[in-house]
Amino acid sequence: MATVAAHQVRPGRGTELWLLVLALLVGLGAYAIVGLATADALPPELPWHAAVLVGLALGLHVVLRWRAPWADQVLLPATVALNGLGLAEIHRIDLAYAARDRITDFGGRQLGWTALGMVLAAAVLIGLRDHRTLRRYTYTAMVVALALMVLPLVPGLGTQINGARIWIRLFGSSFQPAEVGKIALAVFFAGYLVTNRDTLALAGPKVLGLQLPRVRDLGPILLAWLASLAVLVFERDLGTSLLFFGLFVAMLYLATERLSWVVIGLLLFAGGATVAATSLGHVHARFVAWLHAFDPAVFNASPGGSGQLVRGLFGLASGGLFGTGLGQGRPDLVPFAESDFIVSSIGEELGLTGLLAILVLYLVMTERGLRTAVGVRDGFGKLFAGGMAVVVALQCFVVVGGVTRLIPLTGLTMPFLAYGGSSLLANWVIIALLLRISDSARRPAPAPEEPPGPTPHAGSRTVPANADQATERIDVGPVRGGAA
Repeated sequence: MATVAAHQVRPGRGTELWLLVLALLVGLGAYAIVGLATADALPPELPWHAAVLVGLALGLHVVLRWRAPWADQVLLPATVALNGLGLAEIHRIDLAYAARDRITDFGGRQLGWTALGMVLAAAVLIGLRDHRTLRRYTYTAMVVALALMVLPLVPGLGTQINGARIWIRLFGSSFQPAEVGKIALAVFFAGYLVTNRDTLALAGPKVLGLQLPRVRDLGPILLAWLASLAVLVFERDLGTSLLFFGLFVAMLYLATERLSWVVIGLLLFAGGATVAATSLGHVHARFVAWLHAFDPAVFNASPGGSGQLVRGLFGLASGGLFGTGLGQGRPDLVPFAESDFIVSSIGEELGLTGLLAILVLYLVMTERGLRTAVGVRDGFGKLFAGGMAVVVALQCFVVVGGVTRLIPLTGLTMPFLAYGGSSLLANWVIIALLLRISDSARRPAPAPEEPPGPTPHAGSRTVPANADQATERIDVGPVRGGAA
């Protein structure tokens, strides 16, 4: 006898709410500890800070209940926890700068960018009802991405900071258009690859066990390689160049499952990095600072020295296993501690244990993004969600690898932790897009309607279905001689 066990899937918004409360306690608790450690009193702005952060987080939770009730229940709490910890550490760095008569308000401005980012995320969830709509704009997204990439090169609009020309001036503030460009590129890559995945995966000769693509199919990856090199040469931005090219190679592998694309991508990257390191002065300086960081001549070189990197390493070393404690370190000794080197600042005060806990949050965020890619039913959504998850993971790897001297420094910032408006806005949009796709992935398929027909005979059973359960009919055959 066959048995049907009905399983009702739950949206999980209640679980999200409890996790969100825990995430808010982590962020606000860290902010309060900073005040107690530095001034033996709670920060006077704590009530305002808490009201803004709690109101925005709960507001976004309500939007999810309204517009995306089946969305992933872990993504939002993990993001709020990272953003709250980043706000606490940036505020702590403001206090450290103030002790040296350098008055800054990075924490206040970052709270404003956080509010704008969460409002923008809510707008995406409300305005974008179906992620598949984005596929219509595949080539429009490519044009937008290329325009954003070259925007900093426009005379009078672009501005050069620390040797890199990747910012533009808007309303008195600097903005990095490449942060928005990575989302547009992911839309283009997903739309292009979902259309051409069979050609890229199956066509071409096989050499040494690798399925190589045809020459004419190499066009997209060569174009992505040349575009990343153009960013590297003209804008002097090693990090964005690496992020763009890595995103495309990763999405190629997700679309085709062919290792040959990864091998080709690594070979192109190695060739481009070698040429850049030998012919471009700013890239050569990054490699020299990486390879010979403790050389006194390299340490004291200006610009392009390794002083920032070495001070960050000493900060991590002084933190040890459990850290000096929030408010008890000296993050102000590292240049750009609030942005490029916030990982060193957190590692000094929270230690290796605290830094690993934060990296686990990023790991959870990436895993939920990839889980969404596995669960969603359409090819475009799979590639787009996978690409967004790869962006977060790759950016974290590049930043932490640079700060710990595993790879050369690139100038990228840690998502949600580091100070920076354009990065924070773009990453909140990425989370909103992942939540939208996860709503489609986790939403139960509608129950099929029973076609009209004769009444089932006595030997069959029909299992009734509710709104969240499929209908299944089991035919056990006729009954003979009184035996089932």
